[in-house]
Parts: sequence; C-alpha cells; structure tokens
Amino acid sequence: MSPRTPEQFEAIREQKRSRILDAALHLFGTQGYNNTSISQIAKKADISKGLIYNYFESKEAVVQEILNSGIDQMLNILDVNHDGYLEPGELESFIHEMFGHLEKNPEFWRLYFSILMQPDIYSMVREKTDELARPLMKMAIDYLSRAGFENPQGETLVFAALIDGIGLHYVMEPAEYPVEMVKNVLLKRYVEPFKDS
Repeated sequence: MSPRTPEQFEAIREQKRSRILDAALHLFGTQGYNNTSISQIAKKADISKGLIYNYFESKEAVVQEILNSGIDQMLNILDVNHDGYLEPGELESFIHEMFGHLEKNPEFWRLYFSILMQPDIYSMVREKTDELARPLMKMAIDYLSRAGFENPQGETLVFAALIDGIGLHYVMEPAEYPVEMVKNVLLKRYVEPFKDS
C-alpha cells in the first residue's frame, strides 16, 4: 500500500472535522450548549476526546465555528452575486432558501435561537454576526428605500424580526407551522410589487 498523499491526509482531516461539527450540532441542538461536553461530542463523532483538540481548542471554538458557518451560509444567499446591491429576485431567492434551510436544518436553528437567548454564549459570536450583518442591513435599507417604503431602516428591522420570529415559531412547532402561507405573505409584501420596477 502506497503512502497517503497530502491531499488524502487533508481529506481525512476534513472528514473528521465535519464529524465533530455534525456531532456537536446535533448535541447542542437537542440537549443545549451548556449540557453538552467535549466527551459527549467525541463519543457521538466516534473519535477520541484528545483528537477533538487537534481541530478545536475548546467547546467554545466548536460552537463559534458552527454558528459562524451557518450565518455565513445564510447571508451569502441574500447577495448571491456579491455586488452589494439587492434585487427583488435575490430577495425572493433568499426567502425560498431561508425556508428550505429552516426545514432541512432544525438543529442549527434550535442552537441559533438558544444562543441568542444566552448573552454569555452569544457574546462569543456577536462580533462575527455584527460584521456580517452591517453590509446586509445597508443593502436591505437601500432596497426598501428604492421600493418606496416610508421608513426603510425601520422596515429593515421589521423584516429581520419577522425572519427571526418565523424561524423561532417553526423550530418550536414544525409540523403545525404554516410555512407556505407565511412565505407567501413575505413575498407579497417585499418582493412581488417591486419585481418590474
């Protein structure tokens, strides 16, 4: 058997890192951040506790990676072409993608909302969240200004609160929440009137 190439070592390393993150997300999302230990993450990921520290220096670093990655993923779908200019089609796509992400990743959203309610833990990711949110808030304010909303900054805050509230309600009662109806209300309010303008 020939020795592994650097690419093979990197692939193995990335696979183990993904297993750690997947295991941590599951445990954080089902039993809470504070109730989850590094030992439990290692057991769930089927690796040794010591090996986790080759990838992450602490449990805090694991949760930071999960949240930052999830936030990056969601924010990247808002401005798909990364031009800093939000079009109605991009907002429409974001709304569809956001609902899809909610349905496919309930553990991430449970973790996200639980972290928001714990200031000591949220402070670990607040800087990154704020850094990512600033340009997006600016794009949304610009979009809603062009769309003719009387108070685009206030409307942007309302839109962000709606997205958070929708996510929270969905995570609490996924089988009961009227996803399609709520999605259609958002599209009618923020996208459809401005598609041809």
